[in-house]
Amino acid sequence: MDQPAEPRRRRLLIAAIAGGLALLVAVGVGIYGLVRGPGDRIADPASSGTVTVAPSSPVRTPAAPARLPMTGDAEEFARAAATALFTWDTLSGSAPADYAQVLSDAADDSEADALASDVRAYLPTAEAWAQLTTYQTRQWLTIDTATVPEAWEAAEAQAAPGQLPRGATAYTITGARHRTGVWGTEPVEATRPVSFTVFIACAPPAPEFSASLCRLLRLSGLDNPLR
Repeated sequence: MDQPAEPRRRRLLIAAIAGGLALLVAVGVGIYGLVRGPGDRIADPASSGTVTVAPSSPVRTPAAPARLPMTGDAEEFARAAATALFTWDTLSGSAPADYAQVLSDAADDSEADALASDVRAYLPTAEAWAQLTTYQTRQWLTIDTATVPEAWEAAEAQAAPGQLPRGATAYTITGARHRTGVWGTEPVEATRPVSFTVFIACAPPAPEFSASLCRLLRLSGLDNPLR
């Protein structure tokens, strides 16, 4: 049965604004972390970073994926989603699908399938995860800025009434992706800058809720944010 025209137009608009949502599979399988020796360049298709010998290897307690906060604060939610997207630990006992589920649980129903595809593009494949586990690889994100891009403001101004989901907005995140692991017996670490856009909607999900709740819509491609 054909989908209603209006929801279909909304999904197409969000997809068009996001742009570059399909990252190459190589992001998941092309080294993806600390699998070269200290001092070598990381073979990361999106950008390169350097791996250095860490001064120490503190004992860590791997944490399981954490749920996103239930909040109506758009920037808080965007920052939390961005952090969750980049936070994983191969020693946690969780798999990439578990980390992806945290974000999928916060998806807006209208974009759930598309968002799941966006999230998978940021995470290692199962095969890459198995390799990264041998290096005890851990990853996290530090955020420098989270701002509503001018391109989104222009899109809002040009959108027809009802064309965008209620409460929709976008935050472009800039920061640094960090990874640590062990190469042989040496602790190593790597850092590279990243940027991307998180598309969200913060609106009451039902009449009985008085507070606004934020949901995830889409993600831009890595290093392909709205400006």
